[in-house]
Parts: sequence; C-alpha cells; structure tokens
Amino acid sequence: MFTATTEDDKESQPSTSSSIEWLQPCIHFKFSDILLATNNFDESLEIGHGGFGKVYKGNVIKGSSLVVAAIKRLDSMSSQGESEFWAEIEMLSKFHHCNLVSLFGYCNHEEEKILVYEYMPKGTLEDHLHRHGTPLSWLQRLKICIGAARGLHYLHSGTGIEFGVIHRDVKSSNILLHESWAAKISDFGLSKIGPTIQPLTYVNTLVKGTFGYLDPHYFSTGRLTRKSDVYAFGVVLFEVLCRKHAVDKSLDLEQWGLVAWAQSSIKEGNLKSIIDCDIRGQVSTKCLKEFVRIAERCLLSNPKQRPTMAEVVVSLKSALNLQEKSNGSLQAAGRSIFGRVFDMFPSPSNEENSAHGDSKLSSNRNVGDTLEAENKDFTILFPSLRVLKFTDLKRATKNFSQDLLLGRGRFGEVFLGWVDKNTFAPSTEGDGIAVAVKKYSQGLPEWNTVVSVLGWLTHPNIISLLGYCDDKKHKCLLVYEYMQNRNFGDYLFGDILDVAKLLSWKRRLLIMIGVAHGLAYMHSSKDQVIHRDVKTSNILLDEDFNVKLGGFGMARFGPEIAKTGVTTRIIGTLGYLDPGYLSNGHLSVKSDIYSFGVVLLEALTGQQAWQRHRYYSGLVKWAIPFLEDKNELKKIMDPRLGKNYPLEDAFKCATLALKCVAKNPKDRPSSEEVLQSLEQIYVVNK
Repeated sequence: MFTATTEDDKESQPSTSSSIEWLQPCIHFKFSDILLATNNFDESLEIGHGGFGKVYKGNVIKGSSLVVAAIKRLDSMSSQGESEFWAEIEMLSKFHHCNLVSLFGYCNHEEEKILVYEYMPKGTLEDHLHRHGTPLSWLQRLKICIGAARGLHYLHSGTGIEFGVIHRDVKSSNILLHESWAAKISDFGLSKIGPTIQPLTYVNTLVKGTFGYLDPHYFSTGRLTRKSDVYAFGVVLFEVLCRKHAVDKSLDLEQWGLVAWAQSSIKEGNLKSIIDCDIRGQVSTKCLKEFVRIAERCLLSNPKQRPTMAEVVVSLKSALNLQEKSNGSLQAAGRSIFGRVFDMFPSPSNEENSAHGDSKLSSNRNVGDTLEAENKDFTILFPSLRVLKFTDLKRATKNFSQDLLLGRGRFGEVFLGWVDKNTFAPSTEGDGIAVAVKKYSQGLPEWNTVVSVLGWLTHPNIISLLGYCDDKKHKCLLVYEYMQNRNFGDYLFGDILDVAKLLSWKRRLLIMIGVAHGLAYMHSSKDQVIHRDVKTSNILLDEDFNVKLGGFGMARFGPEIAKTGVTTRIIGTLGYLDPGYLSNGHLSVKSDIYSFGVVLLEALTGQQAWQRHRYYSGLVKWAIPFLEDKNELKKIMDPRLGKNYPLEDAFKCATLALKCVAKNPKDRPSSEEVLQSLEQIYVVNK
C-alpha cells in the first residue's frame, strides 16, 4: 500500500505541466511507493508489456480505499517517450467516460515515468480474439464493440469543450475489458486534440499508428481527422467478426491484410465464409448484414463518406437489436435500439461511473427542492469550471459592445467574446476561442440554477458551461461554449435565407433526436433534472448543426419519473407549457415531454407554438385534427419541405407528437421511448 504526494513534493514535474488542466484528481505517486506496490517490479506481478514498456499489478491507495491497479512503467529504450507520457496524463485527466480507462495517477521520478490505471481483469479484446482459449460469443462481441464505439463517440464529440479528441491508435489491444466485459478505450499516448468544427483536420508530417489499422488517407497525406479513428474501428469490427489479425504474415500473401481479404471475400459473395467458425451458427442473417454494412462504411477510401462514431453506435445497436430478435430474447418495449442513452453517456446517479470521473448529480437533494447555491464555492463543487474576472469578461466582449450582442432573453443579454483557449484570458477577435457571455439582468436564483445544473451535467447534447464570474459586484455572468448556428427557432421562424436547404427533413429529424438524447440523459438519473423550458429557441446549434440543449435558468432537480412535485410558481413559455402543470402546479418529467411534442409539431409544420396574431389557441389545438390521417397531415406540413420528405416518416413523427401532448401525463411516452421512436424512424429510412 502507498499514498500519494502533493504538488509540493520534490519529484520532478513536467516543464509543460502548465498546459495540463487537471479537471479531475490525478495523483502524483512517490517512486518509493511504486516500488513497494510492485515489490520492486517483481516479474511475478507482470501482467503485460507493449511498445511503452511493462505493466504490473499492484495495490494502491485511492482516496480512502485500497484498490487494485495496473502500473505501466515506461522502458527507457521504448520508442514511446516523454511526449506520449504527458499526452496520456493530459487526456485521461481531462476526459472521463465509462468506456474510457481511468487513470489513477502517475509517477515522474528522474528517468522513471510510470502511469497508474484502474485494473482491467479481463485483459484486452485482442487477448480473447487471438491469444486466450476463451472465444467470445457473438452477443459478447457485439456489446464490446458498442461499448468501444461509445467511448470513441465521446472522444470525438462528447467531451463538453470546444475540442474533440482523435485517438490515433484504435485497435483491439487498446480495447480493455472490465470484469463485467464492459469495453474501455485505452492508450492515449498518440492522441491529438483537434477542432470539432470544420475543417476537421490536423496535418502532421510524422505519421503514427499501427499497421493494419492505419487510415490509408492519413498514411498517404498526413492529414488526420476523426474519420481516421473511424477507419481503424472498421478494422476492429472485421477483426471481431472474422477473428483474424489486422495483419497476419503467417498467412498467404493475399490474406496478410484483413481489410483487403475481407472486402474481396464479400465482393465474391463469400460473406458467411469469413465469419469466425466459433460463432458462425450464432449470427443471424439480418444482424450480419447490418454489422458488415457499417463496417464497410467505416473503411470507405474517402473519409468524408465514412460515418461518424454516433452513426456507428446507432448501427451496432440496430445490429444487436436484430440479433436479440432472432434469438427470441428482445427486451421489453421501450428499450431504445441505440441502447439506453445513459449507457452511451453515463447516468449521473451511477456510482461506478462517478468513480471514473463522469458527472454525478447530487444525491442528497430533497425532492422538488429549488436550486439555491448562493455563497457556495463552485470551484469545489465543480472543479472543471473556470472562475473568471469581471474585468476580463468586459475586455473579452469589448465592454459588452452592442456590436457583439448575440441575443436577449428573459434573464438578460448574451455577448460574443474571445478568450485564450488555455488561460481564458481576454484575447482579440479571431485569436483564441469564441465564447458566449451571458450577463444576467435578474437576481441570483436563475444564475445559481444554471451553475448548479450545468456544473454537474456533461453530455454532447447539453450546452457546456465553461466558467462564471466570481466578482461580488458583478456576479451574475456565465460563460458558455459559443454556438455558431444560433438556435432551431431562428431557422424555423427567423429571416434566415435558404431554410429549405438548411433545414431538410433529415436535419430536422436529427435535431429532434439530439434533443431527445439530452432529455433522456437528464431524466434518467435518480435525482433527474426537469428542464421546464423546452422550446425551439433553447435548442442551440453548433457549426455542424449538432444540438445542444440550453436555457437551464428554470430547471430543477425533480422526483423520480413516476412521481410529481408541486410548486406554486408556474414558469414557462406560452404555447409550450404542459396544461396540467399550468392548471395545478404538478411538475414531472412528463411536462418536458409535452413541450418536446410541441417542438416536434413546430418542426413538422413550420408554425410557431404561439402567435399573437393568430385566431387559434396555440399550435397543439390547431394541429391535432390533422395528425391522425396522412392526407390531412400533408395539408399542414411545412411548405418549405416541398415533397422532400417521406410521408410515412412524417406520419410516424406526427403520431409521436400526438402522444407527447396527451392531456393525461401518464399517457405520454418517456423520454427514452421518444428517443427509441425517433431513432427507429431514422435508422429505417436513412
């Protein structure tokens, strides 16, 4: 057993340590304690080795608990050096997800460089495919692939900050397996932080990676994108299906490369012959077709034609669903074909996830409590948030210039600002990163609500709160990630040109799926969050039209899904308010579902929830008579869509909207059921 050192200990620190933001505790272990934990690097405790060096099993103190750890020691002769060492620490200190391996800490002593991870008792995916005599079942393989895909999806677009992460070395040996067979992505020594907005490229003249998994486009051009990870994952998918190495020189020359061999076999009509013989009888035809379809898309020569990891997750879950149906073991209705959304982005109430650094909602709030956080030190509660000076925000926004005004709302004004991406010090326009600075005109309650909620929530479809102003005189300021494409309402109802092209049917559907993802994540925890103000203007859009749910000024921690909370303060937006909540103050997550149904109707019809000059009492009452018949529905569809939408899909969406706005909240679907319905529509006709 051993304990950790503090930042004041004398063991050497990196010269670049100032560039590392320690968003989660990363322990700096003493070398003497590393020696004790590994019994002076006893060979009997060695559990693996690779390009980095050797890995040992040992017991360490983490917090107040004794835990088993994997202790990786850098070989001084290794081709991987100091830059990879610090890259690994930086990545795993910043980013946390249940499908990423957790870094407990590190040791940097003279020439010794050591990383201490959570111990993964099942080894690697590669072990079970190619080394151990323990072949995995087809269902196990599917679920492992889904877990790994979720981890990569999180890295690419779910880190909650401006930058996405390119792993650069996706392969079966870097997919670790927990005791429960949960997959965890590991080995971030080659990873790069790159912009998630276009251009999604990172040019490097030094090509790094593993042969057999290397994206040919990256190899030939040195141009690195997230689609390079997608290519490598496609290789892993075929490796899982065929149980063949990515490169196997023991085979005939034409079979060395798994990708070329598999593609050739499929082209010749020999798909079933490439399946691992141990699982050949387990794989259903429909599942196989879907699995191979997404694997082949991952391997397309043009990176732009490859799917995103989000799409990969969708397809793999669809394949799993098809397999489970074939096995006669499909779980109860209501399960999303994408999996429960909090499996992809862990539920805040999951204790195991919290140990990995994922966001965790407070478990000691009373049901229905309003969020009061005045005089609390948010840097202790939410260590990832920046504390910013009012004078710096004033400079960043050019003294809150009206020329930089992005919008006004009930709680105040929002300004565009520019800050340094590392220090968040004010910078000039075009230099650094753009942020949205919200200056509250009302008191602390709404400001505290936003910090209390967004300080905990981390999800790709929820707006990221980057920091806040701690100036006592000017405390009501918050700094968010900047959303270049404003909000959904601006496109549906504003004066933006070429809406027909910008808001195609597919894009509208994907936007609604994004909103459903965000709501399902919020609603799924034990102390779930009720948004209370779901509407088009709170559906924010980044440069790629990815959805981020904003407008949390009225949110509250709510009861479990089956219960309700009573409040005497009715807050919301006319046209979106749940009539039951409006009439009796009974608040539940089903109030959010009603509002979502209204937004879905707006997406279908192009009509606003409420228009003062109209002689009808809201969109819902006006639209309902048209929703139960396809021919009637066509009469109210947004004319800007023309005939460029599948009527069957539109009718399914209308049917879903009708369920969401049901008078009795008990008749409305859950957010997960909403998500399932929309995903099925998207998958079937994409």
